[in-house]
Amino acid sequence: MKQHTILGAGGSVGNALAYELLNGNEKIRLISRSGFSIPKTETFKADLNSYNETLKSVENSNVVYLTVGLPYNSKIWEEQWIKIMQNTVNACKEVGAKLIFFDNVYMYGKVNGEMTENTPHNPCSKKGEIRAKVTTLLENEIKKGNIKAVIARSADLYGPYATKTSLPFILAIDKLMKGKKAQWMVADTTKHSFTYTIDSAKAMVLLANSDKSDNQIWHLPTYNPAINGKEFIELVAKELGVKPNYSVLKKWMIKMVGLFKNDVSEAYEMLYQNEFDYHFNSTKFNSSFDFKPKTYSEGIHETIKHLKMN
Repeated sequence: MKQHTILGAGGSVGNALAYELLNGNEKIRLISRSGFSIPKTETFKADLNSYNETLKSVENSNVVYLTVGLPYNSKIWEEQWIKIMQNTVNACKEVGAKLIFFDNVYMYGKVNGEMTENTPHNPCSKKGEIRAKVTTLLENEIKKGNIKAVIARSADLYGPYATKTSLPFILAIDKLMKGKKAQWMVADTTKHSFTYTIDSAKAMVLLANSDKSDNQIWHLPTYNPAINGKEFIELVAKELGVKPNYSVLKKWMIKMVGLFKNDVSEAYEMLYQNEFDYHFNSTKFNSSFDFKPKTYSEGIHETIKHLKMN
């Protein structure tokens, strides 16, 4: 039985991952600033900005998952992300653990066509520039043979446990479940890929337990073709048995709100992801592990079922 340690427990991916590991009867250690806990797991509080606390967190670990979600603030990202990655890499090297880094697509920037594992870094946002530096740090350690690691990259998330930061949940699922009109960002006809949380968790466990996955970038399983906002909202409404009423939040509206709300202001630079098509290709993973991602209809059904039960 392996020791699996999740750095950044309590978030969308950390939660889904913890429950997936529990299904496999693995030894699980959850690390967070808050002390987030789940029954049948070992729980510790730690600040990953501290190397000593990071090292103590991963001691005796076989696999370490870095699923940290920092506050959505470029200044905080710039101050903390590189430090957290360097501490995690050094700690994993010290204890001989395999590192699974849950990554996003910000470093790609605006991509014409599909995003694949071979898409070059071309960030067009401050947050993208920071994520490119973080990923490059890990890639360089891998190339030098200093660490056994996997970069597990995801599209925007939806699904069970993704309630605090998932726009499809916040703007569509939650509002329609409460009898309100749904909303969508910028454009409702552009295509956008979304990764289902449970698929991402299952995939990370497969990557952790497979030697053939080592020292590579993997796009986590994501259903294709991509979906647009109108289609997503209609699927949610159909599942709930309500009318698909919604409005579109235009860029100028978001910019105005951003003058008064910092979190909205921070999101403005990323709106290119909603303004233009966003196609995320996970063929490499799907074919290598014979994995079939949930369709959007299936994922929405399971998400709403989970929300009603919890």
